[in-house]
Amino acid sequence: MLKFVRSVATVFVLGLFVAGVVGCQKKEGPAERAGKAMDKAAEKAGQEIGKVGDKLKDAAKDLKK
Repeated sequence: MLKFVRSVATVFVLGLFVAGVVGCQKKEGPAERAGKAMDKAAEKAGQEIGKVGDKLKDAAKDLKK
């Protein structure tokens, strides 16, 4: 019976901890959303530049032939 009470108490305390952590998280503001959008745009631009670089390499190889 004592093990059961300890288990219930442990689950209860952990539940309170999780609820406290989730409840205290701040909402992201406009600056953070803008920063994330800029990060995504920069990542996409980097990928496109990589694709162009690959095409230039292929074109250079074709010219050497």
